[in-house]
Amino acid sequence: MDDQLKGITSGYHERMHRIGLFEPLFKLKSKSGKDRDGVPIDYYGLGMLTLLFFFEHMLMRKKAGVRELARYLADLTSNEISLDAKGYESLARSIIETFRPPGGKRAAHLFYNWETRRTEESLYSYLKAAKHDLESYSQYYVLDEHGLELIFATKEFFSEFQLSINQLLLRKQLEKGEFAGALRQIEEMRMNVEQLQERMRKVKQEIQRNIISDEAYQRYEQTIQDVHQRLQRENEEFEELLAFVHETRDRLSYEKTDRRDQRAYELILRIDGELGEVHYQHSLLLKKSIELNTTVLKAARESLYFVAVNSFNFDQEIVARLIATPLPVQAARVLVEPVLALEQYQGWSPLTVFAPQHIGGDESTNEAAQFLSISSEEQKRIDQKIQRQNFTRIMEIINQLFQDAGTFTLRQMVEQLQATGQAQLLNHRSFYDFWLLLHQNSPLEIAKFKNNDEQVFTFAGAQQVFGKNVKRIIVEELPETVSVNERYEIQNFIFQLGR
Repeated sequence: MDDQLKGITSGYHERMHRIGLFEPLFKLKSKSGKDRDGVPIDYYGLGMLTLLFFFEHMLMRKKAGVRELARYLADLTSNEISLDAKGYESLARSIIETFRPPGGKRAAHLFYNWETRRTEESLYSYLKAAKHDLESYSQYYVLDEHGLELIFATKEFFSEFQLSINQLLLRKQLEKGEFAGALRQIEEMRMNVEQLQERMRKVKQEIQRNIISDEAYQRYEQTIQDVHQRLQRENEEFEELLAFVHETRDRLSYEKTDRRDQRAYELILRIDGELGEVHYQHSLLLKKSIELNTTVLKAARESLYFVAVNSFNFDQEIVARLIATPLPVQAARVLVEPVLALEQYQGWSPLTVFAPQHIGGDESTNEAAQFLSISSEEQKRIDQKIQRQNFTRIMEIINQLFQDAGTFTLRQMVEQLQATGQAQLLNHRSFYDFWLLLHQNSPLEIAKFKNNDEQVFTFAGAQQVFGKNVKRIIVEELPETVSVNERYEIQNFIFQLGR
């Protein structure tokens, strides 16, 4: 059997423990009580509301018992359930006794553990007694650890951080050397990324369909910003995990002394490849979040603006209101002012009129002082120096981003610059001059840099950046174009270093 299949039963007790958390809700669902009109009572839904009721009272630091719960249920279900005060109190007591058995014992869930091959028991405590009022004979309750765990397990906010939790678990498994379990953990992370991709697609559709007001726009903008910040944190954790895996791989490559070390080295190679693939899919999510924030939200904002402009009726909103409702002069001015043009005034400034005037003849005006201008040859050398520095900087960024890859495309570099926060480089003309000149001189031989050829002199820093092993630089044209931003669009190229 495969090592990964052998680990299926690992942690079986914990998984069954989480399934058993919902058993009290299923017990309430099997109840068949009715109100005075014969309408069935939704014990299942009221049980969940009971947990939320005690959770909110914990947050507000208020006491809550059977009577407080009965009053809450009476106010909440007055239009759906017909019960008197004693009926609501009996209903509240029945629900509380389901989560907290009257005998004082904790709720138990029996199951067969396929990991240990024996029957085991999970104990749960959803509600625990808090204070007791002797004067009114009232017992107050608060949520216990498993009640809080059930609340968090049913909240969607908790699932949003599942990928970050899996990253932490993966780091622990790698530190302990549990490589087989780490492969299974990476598969779970892959499913988390696929779920995030589906959610991002739905969010994009919701933005395009549902932004009909400025409040909705602000809400979606905040949601996308939160998602982008979380994806950035997860991306940083992915980079740290990959660095840790590379260190472990390099260490094991020198320690292959027996069969066990060879097996560990093979597993760490699989982990390196699969984790890199998941990281790549996650980086695409980060790119989509940037796209949502820059293009989709901007388009929704513009459409919202034009809808408001087109729906504005000057006669109805301004003229009819001024005529139908007598307004004071100041109020009428405030109403009309937003639709009026800005006041324009033309005149002579006193500073201009009384400023010192230049008085002189034609000879004096013809002999105006001028700054010394540099020659065209010296200006050309200065421009070449600036261009050579810019091209050297671009080659350093290429070497930094694609150090392990011998071949990549211009589109990949643009995506990497946007993902790593270096998009400001894409706003400079030098970036596009670099690719155009490099394509014109491809293949570019490094040996030519020793000469003073003007065509290759601007790439003189290539040998220092890429090292002596690089003999030539090859750039070939691809059919598609790359739309970098609103200002620049360039043909896609494939870049290759010849060894």
